Amino acid sequence: MNKIILMSDPRVAAVPVDECEEPLVDCRNALRVDQRRSDAAGDWAHLRAGVLQRLLRAQELLPHGWQWLLVEGYRPAALQESIFNDYAATLRRLHPEESEAYIRTAASRWVAPLETAGHLSGAAVDLTICTQDGIEVDMGSPEAATPEESGGACYTQAVGLPAQARQNRAVMIEALTAVGMVNYPTEWWHWSYGDRYWALTTRAATAVYGPWHRG
Repeated sequence: MNKIILMSDPRVAAVPVDECEEPLVDCRNALRVDQRRSDAAGDWAHLRAGVLQRLLRAQELLPHGWQWLLVEGYRPAALQESIFNDYAATLRRLHPEESEAYIRTAASRWVAPLETAGHLSGAAVDLTICTQDGIEVDMGSPEAATPEESGGACYTQAVGLPAQARQNRAVMIEALTAVGMVNYPTEWWHWSYGDRYWALTTRAATAVYGPWHRG
């Protein structure tokens, strides 16, 4: 875990973007989309078209009867900033002795700063797996649980997970990596394609999806 590149790492923000202008598309007619983070504008249910196509291909690799449950895709900048600031404030209360640099780094384990957030580009998705009846499979921690809430079980390769949860994560990892998506290692549920984090971890010359504004 010591080798994990966090979203606050300057190398992520330094990745250039060569925007491909691929549109955001509504995923609700293609995937099972959860309502827990729904918004009136429907932002949460949108992803870049290429990301959706990869998810659909990856879904075909899941065991029979399993499917993706999309929790959140595109996220406007104002919402991203609010989530980051709220979590940073929580960390300041928990660690009043720590510097702002520490708080920023620690916050980025769970939510990206604006300049590197893949959700802003519609390139990142928070998702899990469910059965045809909509029952979520055991992943060892709740989706979106912070490191503090989960005791570190939110890390994709967390130690001490129950055997079934570890196996279920392996199924997710195998399917999504097969279609070229990358995971943020501190969040088992966060996957992306085409954003700055994807470009850095795959050694692509540029990101192909930059921040997007739905209008």
